[in-house]
Amino acid sequence: MSDPRRGLGRRGEELAARELIRRGYRLRARNWRCAIGEVDIVAEQGEWLVFVEVRTRRGNRFGSPEASITPAKQARLIQVAEAYLEAHHLSDVAWRIDVVAVEMTSQGKLVRVEVYENAVTGEWSV
Repeated sequence: MSDPRRGLGRRGEELAARELIRRGYRLRARNWRCAIGEVDIVAEQGEWLVFVEVRTRRGNRFGSPEASITPAKQARLIQVAEAYLEAHHLSDVAWRIDVVAVEMTSQGKLVRVEVYENAVTGEWSV
């Protein structure tokens, strides 16, 4: 990923983390990696362990941030979540995958931060 895109992604993840905390999520990990891939944020919300995919877009030329999650990406997110559960010996925990869409203007001003709870369930629902 190029430096401008990496910087945009980091900024989006920071804005997403702030929004999640504001909504009462408790962050457990950021950028957790395994051989399968990465999850941007691992958090807790009540009884749920939540895996969060953050999608950030500048401008809407290529569509909304949340529209960029392909079926292949959804499948990978599920696999990474399952790997996290296995790595941390969490077989009896309620979990879900949320998506946070961060949209900015082409000049970098924040337009919106939107949280989609339980967005990846094996069928696309955002």
